[in-house]
Amino acid sequence: MAGGVHNALIRGQEIGATTVQIFTSNQKQWNGRVFTSDDLLLWREALESTGIREVMSHDSYLINLGSNKEELLLKSRNAFRKEIERCLELGLTYMNFHPGAATGDTDENCLNRIVDSLLELEDLMENHSLRLLIEATAGQGSTMGYRFEHLGYIIDRVKDKVPIGVCIDTCHIFAAGYDIRDEAGWNKTLEAFDHTVGLEHLYALHVNDSLQPLGSRKDRHANLGKGEIGIKCFEVMMTHPKLRHLPKYLETPNGDKMWKDEIALLRSYAKVPKKS
Repeated sequence: MAGGVHNALIRGQEIGATTVQIFTSNQKQWNGRVFTSDDLLLWREALESTGIREVMSHDSYLINLGSNKEELLLKSRNAFRKEIERCLELGLTYMNFHPGAATGDTDENCLNRIVDSLLELEDLMENHSLRLLIEATAGQGSTMGYRFEHLGYIIDRVKDKVPIGVCIDTCHIFAAGYDIRDEAGWNKTLEAFDHTVGLEHLYALHVNDSLQPLGSRKDRHANLGKGEIGIKCFEVMMTHPKLRHLPKYLETPNGDKMWKDEIALLRSYAKVPKKS
């Protein structure tokens, strides 16, 4: 986004992307960005010229919607609302967010605070197409969302009030113990997701290899085929009938050097073989 939010779309097009994920503000600061009318005009023009669709935002890393500390919870809820307001200004399709962390409290209490935080947004989300996507996490520390049961718990209590869904991060779910290294692993994982959450609630994927092994509960991204997951996972992902249609967002390291090649690699896997 350097030089203007519209530049994210232009840079995305330059590396062969058909969708992008952005931060609408500095993800490591509480004070949010304010878009000018010129910002919004340039953004709309870039959307039209690039043809990029299903743009997703990622919320601030500081936000904890499940905090058991009242001051942090209120601050997080306010910042989260501001995140949504910026997404609405830009007309984004999705806003991805980390559900929250218990920090010493019980999982159930944390999950209930996350639910309450989301239900407070019903008025803001009404009559808008923006959908909030809970990111499946690796489970570091006391972070919620590393079990599909956590995701299902939240969605069941929110889905009738706020547009909600899930973004699966391949590195995260692998680190959380879901083995997706081959087709059989993907099928087993998607079956578990469908049983616990519902595949109708899966809207997007973060596409990352993992530096850490299966079940490590450590969030360390690697470039595709350079980590513990391996390249077969991503070949399957690009052709799997339950996954191939979903928007996919790379969060791999060395983006300036690697993303163009990784996008080309993934697109090559997705090609339908020519009929003989």
